[in-house]
Amino acid sequence: MYNTISSIDMIRTLITFLFASALQFSYAQNFEGVIIYKTSYESKIPTMTSDQLAQMMGTRMEYTVKDGSYKTSTDGTFFQWQIYVTRDNKLYNKLASSETLFWNDGAINNDEFVKAEINRNVIEILGYRCDELIITCKNSVQKHYFNSTLAMNPKLFEHLKYGSWNEVISRTKAVPLKMIVDLPQYKLECIATDVKPMKIENSLFELPVGSKTEKSPF
Repeated sequence: MYNTISSIDMIRTLITFLFASALQFSYAQNFEGVIIYKTSYESKIPTMTSDQLAQMMGTRMEYTVKDGSYKTSTDGTFFQWQIYVTRDNKLYNKLASSETLFWNDGAINNDEFVKAEINRNVIEILGYRCDELIITCKNSVQKHYFNSTLAMNPKLFEHLKYGSWNEVISRTKAVPLKMIVDLPQYKLECIATDVKPMKIENSLFELPVGSKTEKSPF
């Protein structure tokens, strides 16, 4: 009996160890690096053309991500960059017209999530065969195209409800290579033109020294 119990305990310990190691390995495989996207806009605002909107928001987006924090930079004349800081669960936005960084609370979803559906093997992007996730919200529809090899641990974004991003990553478990977001004001399409896995310095996600921050009015 003693030997049997010891054997069972040993097996349980081994399974626990292997499971923990598998989790650590899985988490270590999180995509870290930069993805470059080409972006386009379709304006639904009567007083603004699609070209004007694209110029303001940018036609090139650089997305840098590491361990749940990310920075998005654009070549727009109005919107310049956004940093999401995991420990704060806030999104800090830099506009060209102000030195103040306007933040949004990541715990608040600005558009109520309704449902999600996944379609398999829909499109190929940069050699990656991608599945399609369709997220329907109260006031918008999002389509995300992803490949599981560009993995992302959903736990890293479980508190980021803004834009339903937690809903997206919990289902894709990967960084999207293409996004289509259809909002009442405009339709946005982003498609990856380059994927660059690389080590990223944590300092990239630090706000500039002396930055003034203020809750976003929008």
